[in-house]
Amino acid sequence: MSPFATGFVGIALLFVLLILRTPVAFAMLAVGFGGYWFLEGMRSAGGVLLTESYSAVSSYSLIVVPMFVLLGNVSSAAGFSRGLYDAAFAWVGRFRGGLATASVLGCAVFAAVSGSSVATAVTVGKVALPEMKRLGYSDSLSTGAIAAGGTLGFLIPPSTGFVLYAILTEESIGRLFMAGVLPGLLLTGLFIAAIWIVTLLDPKAGPRGASVPLAERFRALTEAGPLLLVIIASIGGIYIGVFTPVEASAVGAALVIVLALVRRRLTWPAFKDAVVSTLSTSAMLYTIVIGANVLNPFLAITRIPAAIGEGLGALGLGAYGTLFVIILAYILLGMFMDGLSMLVITVPIVFPIITALGFDPIWFGVVAVIVIEMGMITPPVGLNVFVVRSVAEDVPLTTIFRGVFPFLIAMIVGLLLIIAFPGIALLLPNTMFG
Repeated sequence: MSPFATGFVGIALLFVLLILRTPVAFAMLAVGFGGYWFLEGMRSAGGVLLTESYSAVSSYSLIVVPMFVLLGNVSSAAGFSRGLYDAAFAWVGRFRGGLATASVLGCAVFAAVSGSSVATAVTVGKVALPEMKRLGYSDSLSTGAIAAGGTLGFLIPPSTGFVLYAILTEESIGRLFMAGVLPGLLLTGLFIAAIWIVTLLDPKAGPRGASVPLAERFRALTEAGPLLLVIIASIGGIYIGVFTPVEASAVGAALVIVLALVRRRLTWPAFKDAVVSTLSTSAMLYTIVIGANVLNPFLAITRIPAAIGEGLGALGLGAYGTLFVIILAYILLGMFMDGLSMLVITVPIVFPIITALGFDPIWFGVVAVIVIEMGMITPPVGLNVFVVRSVAEDVPLTTIFRGVFPFLIAMIVGLLLIIAFPGIALLLPNTMFG
């Protein structure tokens, strides 16, 4: 069997393993190691397994993963996430759909410390969903806002998606983090606009909350101050060049632990649970990186990425036509795969095509992450929908999927704007790094 045919068999086997619910890391390890063994022999395959595994886990840049995950876990354990939601509600709750808007704002801010869409959706959902139910919000709007808002954790830095993309493509984590800031704010604004339109068409879906006196609004903002301080110190430090992303992650984690201890918000059992959760999440992500690093050499010797690029080029669609086909493929895959799996499997294949077409790799990182975000709320998989369903057990899945539809439209609008105006993603990294 030729290397090219072996590559297609390997990719088909990879999808079969994923359908059988094999963890993506082990599916990639099995296909990458087995395929390399078949083509180059056991000795070469063993060498690839050892060298690629070591180079993956010894990467200095990967330290940002456990540090930012710890930051988010400690913030949640200390109750700082509740302060974010309360502050957002105090300022926007009096407007129609204000609780849903506060939820999206809470998701956006918590995303800046957690780096995880699932953690963001669960943390804010546990706080916001009972309040929205109490005030008579429709189930579709309340759950849809949380599911969509949670996806911001995959885009707004620190983002595990950007870290993995950077490792896979050897791009700068710092540039990718900065590239996600303005698109993240844009999507946040579009989500709020979607809430406004939904409540304009159906005022009963999101009734107004009670007006909060100005003094109480500032008091609520003060309660959210510690976490906002951590965000400004870590992300702002990256932008002005005081910290590298790795240093910023360590500073942020240390700051949030100190603040939690000073305010007596962190018990030993809660801290231990946060550390254990961090170790579990980090081990999973490290294993995924190892699997991707073992799979990539197999794909390289099969020339699958090059063949796909040549095939797309032969269609004569042009740069943006080819980009549209790639995005459409991402959307279709997103209906059946979770975001991290899709990212690590597809980036080694499509990245050479994107760079050959002359697109900026940092810009494409933002585009890819947004499309993967869309997959998090589209049926039938829609990971964030199932996460919200675990918090709102009495709400049918069909209701949640119906609720995310306006936000899915908002994401499409945001994606088109970023494609039409690449500067939205590239302004900050170009300004910062020159």
